Amino acid sequence: MKLSILIPSVCLVGVMATGCVSNKKFAELQSTNTKLQQSNEQLNQRLQASESDASGGKIRIKSLEEQIAAEKANAVALQAALNKCLNSSSQGNVNISKLVDEINSSNKYIQQLVNAKNKSDSLNVVLTNNLTRSLSQQEMSDVDVQVLKGVVYISLSDNMLYKSGSYEISDKAGATLSKIAKIISDYSNYDVLIEGNTDNVPIAKPNIRNNWDLSALRASSVVQALQTTYKVDPKRLTAGGRGEYNPLVANDNEAGKSKNRRTQIIITPKLDQFMELIGKAPAETKP
Repeated sequence: MKLSILIPSVCLVGVMATGCVSNKKFAELQSTNTKLQQSNEQLNQRLQASESDASGGKIRIKSLEEQIAAEKANAVALQAALNKCLNSSSQGNVNISKLVDEINSSNKYIQQLVNAKNKSDSLNVVLTNNLTRSLSQQEMSDVDVQVLKGVVYISLSDNMLYKSGSYEISDKAGATLSKIAKIISDYSNYDVLIEGNTDNVPIAKPNIRNNWDLSALRASSVVQALQTTYKVDPKRLTAGGRGEYNPLVANDNEAGKSKNRRTQIIITPKLDQFMELIGKAPAETKP
C-alpha cells in the first residue's frame, strides 16, 4: 500500500522528464497528485481501522470460546453431582428424615417458649389485679402500675409529689400517697423499695450537695410519710436514691428531663408469696 503512494509522483516526474509542459498543465498534474495522495492516506486509515476491528473481534471470539468451555465443564460437574445424588438416594432419604425431626424438635421448643411467656403474662395480670383491687377505676387513673417479671413498679412524677427543686412533699401529694398506702397495706408481707430519680441538671441548693442527695432525700420523705401518716410498717420500707444515673429516656430536652424526674415505688413479693402467685396463674392454653 505504501508503494501506491509513490506512483503518482513517479508519473509526474516522468512527464516532466519528457519535456517542458505549460504551467497550467503542471498545476493540474500537481493537484491530481495531491488528491491521489489524500485518497491513499484515507485508504490506509480505513485499512488500519479494519485491522483493529478484526483484532477486537478475535479477542471477543476467544472470550466467548472460554465461556462456552467453562459452561460445558459446569454442565459436566452438575451431571456428575446428579448421578451421585441418584446413586445415594437412600442416604438422602435418611438425611431428609433427620432434618424433619430437627424441625419438629425446634417447633416444639418454640411452643414451649410461647407457653412460658403466656404463663408469665397471666401471672403479671394476677399480680396487678391483686395489688390494685383496693383502688377504684378513678383512683387507678392517677397511679401508673406496671408489673415486670413479678415485680410491681409504681411510678410517680416529681411534680405530683414534691415542691420544685425540693425534697419536701407537697400538699397535693397526700391523696396519691394514700392510694399507694392502700396497695402496700393490702399485702403486708411484701417488701417495698422507694427509689428516687432525677434528671442530669445539677441541683443548686445550699443544703443539698448534688442529685444523689436530692434523689435519696426525696425517697426518704416518701418513706417517712408512709410510716408516720399512713402507718406502714417501717421494717418493710427501704429508701434509695439513684440520682441521674437511671434515666428512662435521654435528657436532651425538657420532656425527657421531666420523665426522668420521678419516684418509683417497687413492691416485691417474697419467694413464698411469689410461688403462691404462680399457682394462681391460669393454666396455659394448648394450641
